[in-house]
Amino acid sequence: MHLDHSDPHAPAAVGADARRPDGRRRALRIGLGGPVGSGKTATVAALCRELRDEFALAVVTNDIYTREDAEFLLREAVLPPERIAAVETGACPHTAIRDDISANLEAVEDLEDAVGPLDLVLVESGGDNLTATFSKGLVDAQVFVIDVAGGDDIPRKGGPGVTTADLLVVNKTDLAPYVGSDLARMAADAKAQRAELPVVLQSLRAGSGVRDVAAWVRGRLAAWTA
Repeated sequence: MHLDHSDPHAPAAVGADARRPDGRRRALRIGLGGPVGSGKTATVAALCRELRDEFALAVVTNDIYTREDAEFLLREAVLPPERIAAVETGACPHTAIRDDISANLEAVEDLEDAVGPLDLVLVESGGDNLTATFSKGLVDAQVFVIDVAGGDDIPRKGGPGVTTADLLVVNKTDLAPYVGSDLARMAADAKAQRAELPVVLQSLRAGSGVRDVAAWVRGRLAAWTA
């Protein structure tokens, strides 16, 4: 199931399950997808540092056979351990975020039951290709992370992850001079592919971009709770 982007300025859609059984509004769920090595987990960690003092949040990570991404977040101490859950998909990453979301949905709901009420749950996909999208039954909005080391032609190649995600993050911009990537070209190609949907250029090493991503998340939270 793909996200509906008929109006790129509209707030996150409120699904039929927007409220918990007790009537409270459930947490906003934002999915982060992207290719292997693009910096999804590092982006999740940076967002946790930016937002943890403002909102009650938790994270669900996905790996095929390990808990490596969750263990990275635990080592970085970005959240208390009880707010980080790991799903071992045992199959292609997109299966667990789009086709059979039961394990992820259970992990999200278990977190809300255990440490809730929560404002925000970040669901990180395992590394996938440019076609990766999240089911609307799992998340309310999607962030797609690519990186300059993958080639400056990625935005031009498109794919549902690049063209339809609610936010596209072009990561590791500090590496552009070393890998021969043209940032201006990437930004122009992304705009051509995505029309009015937002794009953020990010370098976690240089400390740029993540505040823009955090601001976008705050906007989604404001729309969700309004």
